Amino acid sequence: MLVALEHLGFDTAFIGKVGADMYGDFLRKTLVSNDVNCEGLISDQNAFTTLAFVGLDEKRERSFAFARKPGADTQLESQEVNKRIIQDSRVFHIGSLSLTDEPARTATYDEIKIAKSAKCVMSYDPNYRAGLWPSVEIAARMMRSVLPYMDLVKMSEGECTLLTGYSDPKMAAAEIVKGGASVCAVTLGAAGAYVKTGTGDASVPTFPANIIDTTGAGDAFWGGFLAAFLQFGIAPNDISVQEAKMMARTGNAVASLCVSKHGGIPSMPLRSDVKRVLDNS
Repeated sequence: MLVALEHLGFDTAFIGKVGADMYGDFLRKTLVSNDVNCEGLISDQNAFTTLAFVGLDEKRERSFAFARKPGADTQLESQEVNKRIIQDSRVFHIGSLSLTDEPARTATYDEIKIAKSAKCVMSYDPNYRAGLWPSVEIAARMMRSVLPYMDLVKMSEGECTLLTGYSDPKMAAAEIVKGGASVCAVTLGAAGAYVKTGTGDASVPTFPANIIDTTGAGDAFWGGFLAAFLQFGIAPNDISVQEAKMMARTGNAVASLCVSKHGGIPSMPLRSDVKRVLDNS
């Protein structure tokens, strides 16, 4: 998602931990080569970099397997977090996978407090991966625990029940907004996206795409959404339905280009390509 934002012209920084191994070095070099600030990325001598394996079926849908027992990402401690990076940010974004294990869970909660104190816009994409949680019940409880702090929330259709108890995207998004978020966006695959604000809602169709690999599609969408939000330069509470729709439309354009190539990071499009899609539709 950070690479998507970088390609769209915004400065980003990553906070986390990898192992002091060839995989961790590879990930760091990949982010640096895409201009993501990695001052907050720590290399751990005592834990191995978490590995994620992605399989694609005949419909180009993904399945995941992980090597994380424990992974370095779960070992990030509060005292290791670079507070200045958070305090200097306009948007602070988290997923839920830093909530699966200690000490990263406590570090995440502490980061949220820092970001709220710094008046960052709070962004959340739960990005549920079943294999990394002890149980569905624990996943749902932990994923919901950070919702009260969030301004902008993105979830997939499959995550609706986990986050709200409602499988219907409209009901789920309404519950998220009722809980305090200014905007909730639900990605619906080929059907595009659905957005809900405090004053209304809208369905946003996707763009035609030659689907090669759906890896990174959700991150591409949210990167595009946040890029459009930052370009508007407005507070989350001031986002109208029409503006949320335009943000989701940008997200859909970025995602449509992402899925037409292999890989998550290499497939993130340039701003000129996104502009072409938006202008020609």
